[in-house]
Amino acid sequence: MEPELQKSDYADAGSVSAEKGGSLAPSSGSSEENNAEFQQILDQVSDFLSRLPEYIGKFYGEYRQPVVTVALIVFALISVKILLALLGAINEIPLLSPTFELIGATYTGWFIYRYLLRAENRQELSSKVSTLKDQVLGQK
Repeated sequence: MEPELQKSDYADAGSVSAEKGGSLAPSSGSSEENNAEFQQILDQVSDFLSRLPEYIGKFYGEYRQPVVTVALIVFALISVKILLALLGAINEIPLLSPTFELIGATYTGWFIYRYLLRAENRQELSSKVSTLKDQVLGQK
């Protein structure tokens, strides 16, 4: 049980504050000082924001390679996270997961039969891979 405060308790607190030289309302001098400080801070923030594109341009020009590398790593991590969430959602659909497994096993069997069983087919696959490699990486 907490004691109840009476109006006289509040009045005593105000009188103590007034006795110590404090006041409940701000004086006009401190208001002008606060406005001047606020204006100074506002000018500094405005100056910083007006020079922000210049700062960012300098930073990017100076550290272009690391910035691009970090951005690519972050993008790759976000992509992997989204892909894993998507695969997890697909796995929860009752007949979809076994259907994809059956399709994958069938394609693997066809690929082995088509390209890996005979020597001439392996050579054909090797030439296709080297052609694709030359197209992607450029000719030597």
